[in-house]
Amino acid sequence: MTVKNVPFTKECIEKIIQVYPTPFHIYDEATILANVKAFYEAFSWAPGFKNFFAVKALPNPSILRLLHKNGFGADCSSDTELLLAEMAGITGEDIMFTSNQTPASEYKLAMKLGAVMNLDDITHIDYLEKHLGMPELISFRYNPGPLKDGNDVIGKPVEAKYGLTEEQMLDAFRIVKRKGVKRFGIHTMVASNELNVSYFVETAEILFRLGAKIHKETGVDLEFINLGGGIGIPYNPDNAPVDFCCLGGKIKNLYERIITSAGMNPKIYFECGRVITGPYGYLVTKAIHKKHIYREYIGVDACAANLMRPMIYGAYHHITVMGKENLPCDKTYDIVGSLCENTDKFAINRKLPEIDTGDILVIHDTGAHGHSMGFNYNGKLRSAELLLHTDGAVEQIRRAETHDDLFATIIFNR
Repeated sequence: MTVKNVPFTKECIEKIIQVYPTPFHIYDEATILANVKAFYEAFSWAPGFKNFFAVKALPNPSILRLLHKNGFGADCSSDTELLLAEMAGITGEDIMFTSNQTPASEYKLAMKLGAVMNLDDITHIDYLEKHLGMPELISFRYNPGPLKDGNDVIGKPVEAKYGLTEEQMLDAFRIVKRKGVKRFGIHTMVASNELNVSYFVETAEILFRLGAKIHKETGVDLEFINLGGGIGIPYNPDNAPVDFCCLGGKIKNLYERIITSAGMNPKIYFECGRVITGPYGYLVTKAIHKKHIYREYIGVDACAANLMRPMIYGAYHHITVMGKENLPCDKTYDIVGSLCENTDKFAINRKLPEIDTGDILVIHDTGAHGHSMGFNYNGKLRSAELLLHTDGAVEQIRRAETHDDLFATIIFNR
């Protein structure tokens, strides 16, 4: 069982709340950095290893800058994410631009920043050439189709809108090689929040075999193989985290058996986001109401606008009631927000210690796809983001929205 601790005491979080009212997301720098170190050590064998952090998971320049200082690049899917990467000082080939159905303006910005262009379809070759010309380095996203059963979250590859078939991959490299492209890479992304190590090992084998085939049949010397992301985290305490060392060792064996034996030496990349920061973010909220009807409800000052995963996925997020960690979990509650939606619930029939109005609740594992998936339904204002530094200092890295922010785009006809 994974122990779900928080990196602060009740007294510490009470002091923070005096400065930054709830709700807010807070991220723990120390555990993020320890996790980064463990991930890189597991792939220290791999030539030029780099993780391009999925900006969509936690799109805050302070976090991107922290990760970049520790060897990370940025995986971007839109012009906004490209701009956030630039704000964090990430440019050039430290950006992997993986987009689909992409407007020419976004390709233009990516090329201006010197990003690696990872194309999603064979027709995008002509589209890119027509609007901007061909870059020196180009990559293609592979869709393995029936070779993969799919992942519960992301779905089956045969039903996905992403990527090229194997035949298209071979044709694409022949085409861009004729057009003067000198450097090449391949990529896939076929999982989301997956905890099974074997799933990623299987994906690596498929991609390595494809890489060897591309090399043999087209003469292309691949500079990198991007294994994508999708490594999950143990939201539920009964789940175990992915063992980075086990994963790295198994992929190393495949690399040596398939890639090295084919006379190739490509760099190995990932684009993980969730597993890097997810477990080290927390949504801090207060109990403001107790309701006794057919169930027992605790109303909090956060809502699904702050964390939508439980509402849209039925996702489990562990909850700690600060100061009551050692009390028996002998009460059953629905923990709910204030949206005009009955699905606005952080927990349903959850066993917790008795909660009183004013108690501080900490919702775990919000360091990825938490604040980033926020919204303004009911006019809810998105919360602040804080960074708990290794020395215990707290920095606000995004202020809470105001009504002026929300109304700034409205055209008032008076």
